Amino acid sequence: MKEITDIIAAYQQALREGKRMALATVVHVEGSSYRRPGARMLVTEDGQLTGAISGGCLEGDALRKALLAISQQSNKLVTYDTMDDDDDAKFGVQLGCNGIVHILFEPIDPLKKNHPVELLIKATRKRINSVLITLFSMTNRTNQPGTGILLISDESEITSADDFSKYIGTFTADSEIAFENQESIFKTYYFSQQKLTAFIEFLKPPVSLVIVGAGNDAIPLMGMAALLGWTITVADGRANQATIERFPLADRILVAKSYDVISQIDCDPQTVFVLMTHNYNYDLGVLKQFIFTDTPVYIGSLGPKKKLEKMFQELSEEGIILTDDQKTRIYGPVGLDIGAETSEEIALSVLAEIKAVLNRKTGTSLRLKKDVIHSRSEKNSAPSNEKRAKRKVVANVEDEGSNVCGIGPM
Repeated sequence: MKEITDIIAAYQQALREGKRMALATVVHVEGSSYRRPGARMLVTEDGQLTGAISGGCLEGDALRKALLAISQQSNKLVTYDTMDDDDDAKFGVQLGCNGIVHILFEPIDPLKKNHPVELLIKATRKRINSVLITLFSMTNRTNQPGTGILLISDESEITSADDFSKYIGTFTADSEIAFENQESIFKTYYFSQQKLTAFIEFLKPPVSLVIVGAGNDAIPLMGMAALLGWTITVADGRANQATIERFPLADRILVAKSYDVISQIDCDPQTVFVLMTHNYNYDLGVLKQFIFTDTPVYIGSLGPKKKLEKMFQELSEEGIILTDDQKTRIYGPVGLDIGAETSEEIALSVLAEIKAVLNRKTGTSLRLKKDVIHSRSEKNSAPSNEKRAKRKVVANVEDEGSNVCGIGPM
């Protein structure tokens, strides 16, 4: 999601400067590639690049293709075959990815309603899952519909570009599959005897990290999380510690008693917490509030295992018995076992564990994997009729809203 937010910022800057631009998107990959479908790069007419579609090997040629798309004001699909030695020679570099990458180039016209970047802006406007649909032809390279349909989770309306109204009713069921499985999928459709591939892309909001504790060891955790593009809240009861001067990259500073922290946090499945105040009673007070919520999926507790076991014991003595499901959401000692000692190393360990948990991974070395790095599972189970009935097809609609963590009885 950080790449998308960077592209949005670059787009808005280019608008202010009156620059023309194009969006390059990896829409399909066969075999191995440095970037997967959904990787994007914004190119301005003066050659500025934001985002990436490869590890750097394709960007030079992609710049030329993007400038051509800007000049001709038409969408183009370009295929890079990194298994072909002739292509390697053509690009002037040994790519070594051993895959075929299909990249869609779309000139951005700010005067057109719901152009590709505008849809990205709407997808990131609030913290909620969405599906973005891009249509392309693998057989007719000059006729590329492009990116033009956005569906917001739990909303009844669909946003589409003006020239996509003829398509939007087709994708409702497949989009629900993407929402339910939380995975992007590809489907083939036929429109007026034209074969088109749909990249039905599932988009999550960025991770929202709540750092409970404003000590010095929380500063590198903030810095690394900001580098990842995560939303950061720092919460502590000490007003002299939890300050914008100490945590300039935080999106929010919250000075609160332990029992007031949760009620002031907007919470969703992408929200994670790390308890690191070094104040046992404060951490225990915050943990007690977590027990009465359905989220988050990750609560990290800094310190030895005995500290967490003592917390569980004290909660039990108060009549609060944690279920196995509640305990599985609590990670203590926090972080992956990488031999971390310094604050910076611990921050790296913690962030890596959070990333692994959110992606349902184990955090083991990639060389131990017997399969490909990025799984290509094809989940095409049909969504329930009840969920499917929630969505009504309506074009060109904006949406607002928020989701707040609720506290109730166990």
